[in-house]
Amino acid sequence: MRLNRFGLFFFPLSLAGVLLLSACSGRLGWGVLLWSSQEPAVLAGSVLPVYIRSNIDKVWVVGFPAGSRPGRDGPDKFEVPLPHFELAGSRKKALARAQAMAGYARTYAENLQDGLPIREHPDNSARRVYRLKTAEIIKVFAKAEGTPAVGASGDPLPGDWYQVMTEDGTMGFCFSYRLKFFEHEGGPLAVETEEQEDQEDPELDRLLARSWSPESYLTMLNTDRIDLEELSRHWGFSPGQDTGIAHIYVPSLDRSFPYTGIRPIGSRAWRFEGTNLQMSLRSDTTLAVQFTEEGGALRSLIFVALAAKVEDLIVQENGRREELFRNLYEQGPVFTSNNYGTLAFNADGTLIWTGNRLLIPQVIPAAARQTGSIVMDLYLAPALQERYQGAFSLRFDGTSAPVRFMYTLDTQGLRIEYAPDTSMDGNMVARRASSPTVIYFYRAGF
Repeated sequence: MRLNRFGLFFFPLSLAGVLLLSACSGRLGWGVLLWSSQEPAVLAGSVLPVYIRSNIDKVWVVGFPAGSRPGRDGPDKFEVPLPHFELAGSRKKALARAQAMAGYARTYAENLQDGLPIREHPDNSARRVYRLKTAEIIKVFAKAEGTPAVGASGDPLPGDWYQVMTEDGTMGFCFSYRLKFFEHEGGPLAVETEEQEDQEDPELDRLLARSWSPESYLTMLNTDRIDLEELSRHWGFSPGQDTGIAHIYVPSLDRSFPYTGIRPIGSRAWRFEGTNLQMSLRSDTTLAVQFTEEGGALRSLIFVALAAKVEDLIVQENGRREELFRNLYEQGPVFTSNNYGTLAFNADGTLIWTGNRLLIPQVIPAAARQTGSIVMDLYLAPALQERYQGAFSLRFDGTSAPVRFMYTLDTQGLRIEYAPDTSMDGNMVARRASSPTVIYFYRAGF
């Protein structure tokens, strides 16, 4: 007797197998080999008769494919680990199952990134069911439709999701960017690698499961002043555990770090192997990321885990803007002034302002056309909230710079006050101009 690489005996069977065989000499049915057997050499996708399922030895006892029995005097049956075989029932069903997996029957993949996750669903936010070691081999069954893996910029990353199985039978989905596919037609399958201890790192797992945004996003959330243009860029840090590419995407910096693994370097600190990138948790929701720039200077950036998803913040801010505009529109939508013309809003947020030549070029640029759009993207400093209800930007066709105004509504019409650049603090009107330009429009027909 001799052991195969799973620690299982070839015939004669173990004692438990002999007892089962003697108790049941009939066939259980037919099935399909999911993972190639090396001794004896039988390829994945083969349809095989099934004689025994041994839960004690955790094997199936199966027959050889037609015409492939190794010699007249050789064994007519062999053992297969339970996860490596799928019982289909009848031979017809087994043939249909083999046909369904025929496109990937011989396809395997070698993992190129230590710690690459296999997930419960084809989504890089889904629960991890397995962490692959470098050079570990997995069986590929099919390409899967799933949520594209994306970088910190929100752009899809190259690759696809595949349904896969590890040698121990763990099933799940893996993103292909860090996989090397190959077809196995016989011979050794496993790549010999130095044995590594699979150490769990719950803190790293929690870190990798979170989205990391710049500190400015937390400031927006805490002050309730959302800059939609900044949020929509999805700035942040992505560890890239599904692709092996860490990505920093912030204003004035868009840099990727291909790595081969993530290794601890101290308490709550890790290094991305093959790069000069490191990260450390300063708190459960604050992450410091460090790397060396081309000139040799060490650069450190801080990222935070927000209580709300960026996508939810975008939805909420769009809702706030829509409500403010709807209130303004319903109070008009046409407003007139004896000196400054007629300002008319359309339901889609576009506008027409005619007769405004007295405001050109001190307030409205000379290149501005009479058409444009309104964006309710501004906030008021607390000291201005008693005088005005809000603020908005007018974006005229023909120009790129917005023209900003504070506004308030009353029963007769609309009062606006020009807010020059010197009045602004980010997306907040912080102060009035030294010589305010105030315009009052009556509602049309009032």
